[in-house]
Parts: sequence; structure tokens; C-alpha cells
Amino acid sequence: MRFLKGKMPKSSPKIMRTKNKNLNKADKKRPKAGSNRRDRRGKRISILYLLPSVAGVLLFFVLPFMIVIYYSVIDNPISGQFVFFDNFIMVFQNAAFKQAARNTMMFSAVAVPLAVILSLLLAMMLESKIPFKSQFRTFFLSPMMVPIASVVLIWQVLFHYNGMMNEVLEWFGKGKIDWLNSGYAQVVIVVLFLWKNLGYNMILFMSALSSIPKDILEVAVLESASPFQIFWHIKLRYMSSTLLFVTIMSLINSFKVFREIYLLKGDYPYDTMYMLQHFMNNTFGKLDYQKMSAAAIMMAIVMVIIIGILFLTENYFGKDVEG
Repeated sequence: MRFLKGKMPKSSPKIMRTKNKNLNKADKKRPKAGSNRRDRRGKRISILYLLPSVAGVLLFFVLPFMIVIYYSVIDNPISGQFVFFDNFIMVFQNAAFKQAARNTMMFSAVAVPLAVILSLLLAMMLESKIPFKSQFRTFFLSPMMVPIASVVLIWQVLFHYNGMMNEVLEWFGKGKIDWLNSGYAQVVIVVLFLWKNLGYNMILFMSALSSIPKDILEVAVLESASPFQIFWHIKLRYMSSTLLFVTIMSLINSFKVFREIYLLKGDYPYDTMYMLQHFMNNTFGKLDYQKMSAAAIMMAIVMVIIIGILFLTENYFGKDVEG
């Protein structure tokens, strides 16, 4: 009775803390039925939303690519006899394919670096305080609003044998040049490509330049860093992802230059203007699906290798500014 009337013994603070920790751990480990049900419902809804996109990718991208691979290793769609690498060897030994691949490689090797470097220089120029900045920006963006047929018509007028460019050459005492039917034909296409794509690339670089932290640039100026050091060690590092994107987009657009050349000179232009797209288009017109599929796979492999090298380069130079 004396024990019952007395006060109950109190637990020590250390024991109470241990009990609370164990209770908290037990509460965390105990699954909540409502939350699990909500998670499962959210996953089902997410899958339902993704199904149309996944089905579209499988139907319009993966399945056609599998068909292309199948066509590249058979002799013809009727017999379906496997010939493995014979179609690839035949394409690689084809003179038209060699010429188209050489012209496309030369065009991309010249046009893509120029498109990246010139657009970067224009973005840096427009970033500085110069007069008529908005007019310059509008001038370089205007080609994006012009239909491609109108652009080709302008180029035909400019580079015709009796066109404006030859008139300018005559003013300087030079002879006329048949621009579209001579060794200068690819120069015309490079200029057209640059005129069409510089504005878009310039806007991307201007956005990347404006996102560079200003405090880092101010510290670099206080540390007496030269403009070249600021550009090379700070600006270029922070623009690495944009530089990669612009390079890949310019490379893809360089493979799309077929439409401009086709509107200028048709299926069979001058030798230096004959691109891989011409080879693919002419092969498709002859219904030679095996040769076309083999050429498409070879072109895809080259593109994957080039883009992979670009990704590795960007990862190496831009890894120290991530986040």
C-alpha cells in the first residue's frame, strides 16, 4: 500500500530518448497504406500519359529503322534472301556514293565550324554596347522568316551568269564566273547555309552569354584577367552545353542542305554540289531499297560517332561548371 501511494519511478532521460528514437524509426519503416495506394495510382496515370508517346516512337521511328536494317541485309524484298554485308560493300564501291560522301564531308567540315564561330562572334559583338544593336539582331534573324523557295529565287538572281555578283566583279575588272556550274558552286551553298542559320545560332549564344554569373566575370576583371582569358577560361566553359547543341544542330542542318540545292539545280547538279541526300533521293527514285538502306545505316553510324565525340568533348571541358 505504501508503494501504491508513493510516486511511480521515473525513467531516466537517456532511456526516454532511446525509446523515442526507436518509435520514430518504427514509424518511418511502417508503410502507410494510403501513400502506397497513391504512389501506385500515380505510376499508373504516368504510364497512361506516356503510352501515346511511346507508341508513336515505336511506330514511326523504331519500326521503320528495323525495316531499314532488314532491307540492308537482303538481296530484294520479294525473295528476302540474306546477303549480309554485300549491300554495304556495293554501296561503298559505288562512284556516285563516294562523290556524294566526299562533297558532304567537305561541306560540313567548312560550313559547320563557320556557322558556330561566326554566330559566337556575332553574339559577343551584340553583347557589347554598340549602336543599332536591335537593327543588327533583326537583320540576322530575318532569314528565318523567309520561305526557302524565296531564298533560292534570290540566290538564283544573285549568282546567275548574268546576275548581280558578276556585275560587281565586272566593276573591279574581273571576268564573269558561272557560279552554279563550276568549282565555286559549293561556295555559293556555304554562303546560303550561313545566311540561313547564323541568326538562330546567334540567339542561342546570346542567351548563354547572358546566363553566365556576373560576379565571376567581375572577380576576373579585378584579378586583371585579359579579355581572352575571360573568354577562354570562363565564358567558353559556361557555354559548353550551348556550344555542343549549336554544333549538333548545325551538323544536322548541313545534311539538310539538299532542299536548297535541289531547288537550285534539280536531281543532278554540278559535281561539287552532289550531296548524300541526292544519292539517297535518286536511289529511292530507282526503287533500289537495299542500296538506299545500306547507305542510310552507314550515314547514321558516322553521325552517331561524330555526335558521340562532341558529347565526350563537351563533358571534358564543361564538367567543372556543372551545377
